[in-house]
Amino acid sequence: MSILTVSNLSHGFGDRAIFEDVSFRLLKGEHIGLVGANGEGKSTFMNIITSQLEPDEGKVEWAKHVRVGYLDQHAVLAKGLPIRDALKGAFQYLFDIEQEINDLYAKMGEVEPEELEKMLEEVGVLQDILTNNDFYTIDAKVEEIARGLGLDEIGLDRDVHELSGGQRTKILLAKLLLEKPDILLLDEPTNYLDVQHIEWLKRYLNDYENAFILISHDIPFLNSVINLIYHMENQGLSRYVGDYDNFLTVHEAKKKQLESAFKRQQQEISELKDFVARNKARVSTRNMAMSRQKKLDKMDVIELAQERPQPEFHFQTARTPSKLMFEAKGLVIGYDEPLSRPLDLTIERGQKIALHGANGIGKSTLLKSLLGEIPAVSGIVDRGENLHIGYFEQEIKEKNSNTCIEEIWGTFPSLTQQQVRAMLAKCGLMTKHIESKIEVLSGGEKAKVRLCKLMNTESNILVLDEPTNHLDVEAKEELKRALQEYKGTVLLISHEPEFYEAVATDLWNCESWTTKVF
Repeated sequence: MSILTVSNLSHGFGDRAIFEDVSFRLLKGEHIGLVGANGEGKSTFMNIITSQLEPDEGKVEWAKHVRVGYLDQHAVLAKGLPIRDALKGAFQYLFDIEQEINDLYAKMGEVEPEELEKMLEEVGVLQDILTNNDFYTIDAKVEEIARGLGLDEIGLDRDVHELSGGQRTKILLAKLLLEKPDILLLDEPTNYLDVQHIEWLKRYLNDYENAFILISHDIPFLNSVINLIYHMENQGLSRYVGDYDNFLTVHEAKKKQLESAFKRQQQEISELKDFVARNKARVSTRNMAMSRQKKLDKMDVIELAQERPQPEFHFQTARTPSKLMFEAKGLVIGYDEPLSRPLDLTIERGQKIALHGANGIGKSTLLKSLLGEIPAVSGIVDRGENLHIGYFEQEIKEKNSNTCIEEIWGTFPSLTQQQVRAMLAKCGLMTKHIESKIEVLSGGEKAKVRLCKLMNTESNILVLDEPTNHLDVEAKEELKRALQEYKGTVLLISHEPEFYEAVATDLWNCESWTTKVF
């Protein structure tokens, strides 16, 4: 049975086409991975099927009475709301039914016997709904999901407003899983999850009876939970049975077949055109030339898709700094309250340090304290001489109405437009992205613009806070290579062991010095 049918979908932003005549069908129980390079329209597709965006053309039809759950990382959680209550919000429709039952009981003493009998029947129906939906085990279900995602370690009575961005995303994900919708729509759910909680989510999705569509650039995670791939490329959508590895094999084979067919056809076209040119003027061969011209006119010409530029990342290095780059003595980090015990830390020239540990323990706060972006609760930080710092923040919340060209030109005003375009293209951005406003770009494209600025500014230390969030597979691999090659010092936060372990010379487990209970 089809849960969702998308027919002849076309959509774009300005003169930039995202989809062209795309059709899609989701069946009950299908576990789909939606893949494609940054900027191909994965998140836009999610926004269209959830009615957050109106398509230019085409129809989106959901089956009747289908409950859709969408992980929206931009959703707002009300200040003053404990985590437990935020999670219980998943069952609001059941609490509303309970209130309806209580209201009916309150009115029963005031009605005639016939009316009373009808009200009792109604209560019985409503009571069955509560029982069938496990209303009386809600607390146990909340604690089970909270435990799986590590929210119990934070404390379920904690105000959601006090939490980090990653912890708030965990709450939104937990609430969504508690709702257990007929179709789950998950856009990069592992971006803010710790390794053990990714493993839990993996098990949960493998056992999930209902359908889901998953966007993720975490290939091991994707491979472990999906049985179908839909690939977005060149304004189209193609279906592949199996996991991501199988998709890569089949896609590469199809690409080679198409390239071979293209070469054969181009050879045939060249020969036909040559024959027509040589023989159309001669009476004896004119008919044969006309016959070949007709064949040319009727030919369905094969077109190869435009090759995406592969990202090439190279970080420019500044003059050599002092050997001791940062030295912290008795450093206590935090905002309103301490997040760490007193720390004595040293960072020396050439070290590549990866910070890891659970969300909310102060990894980003430590980076900002070392950089002087926020004041320390106590202690001091001495910074070395000749430091040229390149800083990649985890989130940039301000809206940006510049085009990519304007953004880079603003940082490097002496460059020509051709040089700016070349810089952006080297980061894997195509012309349609380069000329677009930053506010309409995907998360991965925005990250590439920020990396473009960082790469072309001389540095001798790179401070990177979750740089792989939203990056596609090719960009992630190229960033890994570029950081391995970089001659300067690196201070890195990442939730992906496969990424940071390949780059780091030193691993700092931040859970060993946090004041948080985990």
